[in-house]
Amino acid sequence: MTVTPAQGCMSVVVAHPDDEILWLSSVVASADRIVFCFGDPFGKPLMSAARRRAVAALPLTGLVDLKLPESGAGFLVDWARVRPTCAGVEIVEAGARARYEGNYAKLIRALRPLLIGCRDVYTHNPWGEYGHAEHIQVYRAVVALQAELGYVVWFSNYVGSASWPLAQRLSATPCWTRRRKVRPDLATARGLMRIYRRHDAWTWKRFHRWPAHETLYAQPPGESPELRRPFSGEGLLDVAGLRWWPPPWRATRRSLG
Repeated sequence: MTVTPAQGCMSVVVAHPDDEILWLSSVVASADRIVFCFGDPFGKPLMSAARRRAVAALPLTGLVDLKLPESGAGFLVDWARVRPTCAGVEIVEAGARARYEGNYAKLIRALRPLLIGCRDVYTHNPWGEYGHAEHIQVYRAVVALQAELGYVVWFSNYVGSASWPLAQRLSATPCWTRRRKVRPDLATARGLMRIYRRHDAWTWKRFHRWPAHETLYAQPPGESPELRRPFSGEGLLDVAGLRWWPPPWRATRRSLG
């Protein structure tokens, strides 16, 4: 794949198709490049074919689909004793762990030419939103390349019950320097969601409800003079509360102590 570096461009890098509108819908329409890292779900040939059809139908400008096979490690994490690793988080099953760690090296190689010249890169948050190991892996890869390429990393404030212990564990570490309160782009999100559903490739809840606002956090390169702040006291959006149906409904916000 030949890539022409775009100086000052803004990119969205997500693990899977549909992550872009679930966690970063507010910036999708304005992105110069959108990168899907993983393609075929592990051991799910019907879903693989459906995802390929959906991606081919998406009207996204600058879309790059890396099509790396998923590792199957997404939920094979002991969240009660979660341990971050260079490749993301520790995976409890040996075969999935080997595939997961192998994918990290592939991500670094594939993302480097795509992110040259970027000013801002929007990606998953450090705890993988609701707790998906491949989301965390993509965040780690984007941050690893940040030191070399010099862009600002941005991510949103979604969290789930599984990932809450990791978010709490990371909350005391100074990480972000700026935040923006933004509105999800409902027209773009719902339009793309219809395409995913039409091709049986929607992987999230049927009754998902986007919040009125989400928060984007900036994580600059290490040499930045900006003051880094911890997540302590920040409000996160609990994905379990973001649904129209069925009850019981839950509060949509959790506050990090």
